[in-house]
Amino acid sequence: MENMTLTLHLQLSLNPFLIPSGAKYIIFFTGLLIYIFGIFCNLTLLLLIIMDHNLHKPMYFILFSLPLNDLIGISALLPKVLSDIVTENNKIYYPLCVLQGFLLHMYGGGVLFILAAMAFDRYVAISRPLHYNTIMTPRVCLGIIALVWGLDFVIIASLFSLHDKLSICRYNLMNVFCDNPSLLSLTCANTMINNIVGLFDTTIMQIVSVSVQAFSYIKILITCLSTSRSETKKKAINTCMAQLVIFLIFELVGTFTILSHRFANISVDLQKITGMLIFIVSPCLNPIVYGLNTSEVRHSFLNVFRRKIFT
Repeated sequence: MENMTLTLHLQLSLNPFLIPSGAKYIIFFTGLLIYIFGIFCNLTLLLLIIMDHNLHKPMYFILFSLPLNDLIGISALLPKVLSDIVTENNKIYYPLCVLQGFLLHMYGGGVLFILAAMAFDRYVAISRPLHYNTIMTPRVCLGIIALVWGLDFVIIASLFSLHDKLSICRYNLMNVFCDNPSLLSLTCANTMINNIVGLFDTTIMQIVSVSVQAFSYIKILITCLSTSRSETKKKAINTCMAQLVIFLIFELVGTFTILSHRFANISVDLQKITGMLIFIVSPCLNPIVYGLNTSEVRHSFLNVFRRKIFT
C-alpha cells in the first residue's frame, strides 16, 4: 500500500526541447494553431455525421470512430507538450504519464483497426452492392465498431498492465511525452517480457490491419477490372483513395519515426519531433482528406455553410 502511494505521488522529469528563449512563444503559438486546427476539423466531421441524416449510413458510422480517435491522439499529446514549452516545467506525475502513454498507444492501434473496418465496409459496398444492406446491418455495424475499440483496448491494456510489476529506479524520461519505451527506461528490472509483449502486440495489430485491407482492396480491384461500368470504377476509386492515403501517411510517418531512432547522427530534438508527428499529421489531415474526397461529406459541409451564411 505504501509503495502504491509513493508511486501515485511520484514526479518524473521529461526531456525538454532545446529552444532559444526568443523562439519559445513562436513555437508555442504555432503548435497551438495546429492543435486548434486539428480539433476544429475533427469536431466538424463528427458533428456533420451526427446532424446530417444523409450521413447516417454504415460507412459513416464506422468513419465516426476515426475523428474520435484522432481527437484522443492529438489531445493526449499536444496540450502537455505546449504547456511544458511555455512554463518550462517538464514535470509529470507517474500515473498521468502512464495515462498519456496508454492513450497514445490506443490512438496508434485505433488508426490501424478503424482503417481495416472501413476497408471491409468499402469491399462489401463495391464488390457486393446488392447484398450491402443485408450484410452491413445496424447490428453488424455496431459489432464491428465494438470489436475495433474492444480489441484495441485489450491489446494496449495487456501491454500497460505489465508496468505494475516493475519497480522504478530512474526519474528522467528521455522524451517530451510518455510512451511504453520511455516508461520501460525508468526501471532497472528485466524488461524482456514487456519487450516481447510489445513486439507481439504491434505485430498482431499490423497483421490484422494490413491483411483485412489487402483482402478488401484486392477484391475491390478485381471488381473494377471485371466491370465495364465507368461509374462503378470511379466510385470505387473515390471511396478507397482517401483510406489508402490515410493508411500510407500513417505508415510512412511511423516508419520514419522508428528509423530516426536507429541513426546516431540524427539530433535528439529531431527524434522527438518525428515521434510527435505520428500524433499530429494524421489528426490534421484525416478530416481534410475525407472532406475533399468524399462527395457526401463535402456536400453536407457546403449545405451547412450555406445555411449559416444565408439565414
